[in-house]
Amino acid sequence: MSKKRGFDIDFPGTADGTYTGGQSSGARRGPMASAINENAEALRERAAAERAIREENDRLAHEHVRLKRAGLITDLVPLDAIRTDKLTRDRSLAPDPEIGELKDSIREIGLSNPIRVEPDGDGFELVQGFRRLTAFRELYAETGDEAFARIPAGLVASGEALEGLYRRMVDENLVRRGVSFAEMAQLALNFARDPGTAAEDVEEAVAMLYASAGRQKRSYIRHFATLLDAIGDRLRYPEAIPRKLGLDLVRQIGAEEGFAERLRAALEAAPEGDAEAELARLQAALGPEPEPRPERKPERRTGQGDADSAAKTVLRCTVPAGTVRCAARDGKVELQMERDFSSVDRHRLEAAVAAFMAALDS
Repeated sequence: MSKKRGFDIDFPGTADGTYTGGQSSGARRGPMASAINENAEALRERAAAERAIREENDRLAHEHVRLKRAGLITDLVPLDAIRTDKLTRDRSLAPDPEIGELKDSIREIGLSNPIRVEPDGDGFELVQGFRRLTAFRELYAETGDEAFARIPAGLVASGEALEGLYRRMVDENLVRRGVSFAEMAQLALNFARDPGTAAEDVEEAVAMLYASAGRQKRSYIRHFATLLDAIGDRLRYPEAIPRKLGLDLVRQIGAEEGFAERLRAALEAAPEGDAEAELARLQAALGPEPEPRPERKPERRTGQGDADSAAKTVLRCTVPAGTVRCAARDGKVELQMERDFSSVDRHRLEAAVAAFMAALDS
């Protein structure tokens, strides 16, 4: 039997050969140990990087949710993905005479104020921006330009109560002051009839929808709601009814038995015409409008010129936007109506004045 050959194992230790449990100073680490150590270090770095990525993703996700709830997330949304049937719009379906100006502005500088939409299923439901959406759809239909196939839209968080969505729409239009009393009243009527809202009647609907409006304005809206409830289905241009005429009609409906029925019959029998013709029929039902009282001229003081005693012409003119009262005298023309002229663009005012003077001199 052959004798087994032995071999020595060198353990790291002190100079006297005592094992210390570790590698002696200056001894080389084996390739396997180095690989294991490097792999462990890489795993630690990778774990730290993954942890940092998860923390950043969590932060971004919470920030996205916060911005979305605030309606501050904006995206380009396809026009055909936007529906407008969840909310009853507070805009008349009649052609908008100013939509052309909005389209020109979009062509030249783009859309400055995105619409607001709520994600709904595989599409979106419009909350704010009916005119802007209409302008984009018309531009796309007219030009076929893909630049108008999508519209900038702020994404409102899903799940907001129906009343809140209505308030968003209403308050935006109240600020713009472009909605007539009849349009606001019709929205209140529809809101009160909608089983998905908490309003039991028009009174509650007006209080909920127009909480941001003043008390007097809410009163006017309720009066117009009474008018529309009585004869609204016979009106072709309810948005053209000025405040005073609407209030006079409501007073007459309450004071004269059968007046509403006679007015409905007269409107139904009348031939189709424009807004001015319909306003004339409504005024005729009330009887001739009383002539405005002549303004009392101030007593002439000694030393005053002849300008103060110049003749004065006063008249009223009914236009689609309402009734205009005009007072003309030497060197001065005044136009008064229920409209905030300070909100009209300066260039449009200049063009209107120029057209007015040109018509006088023609």
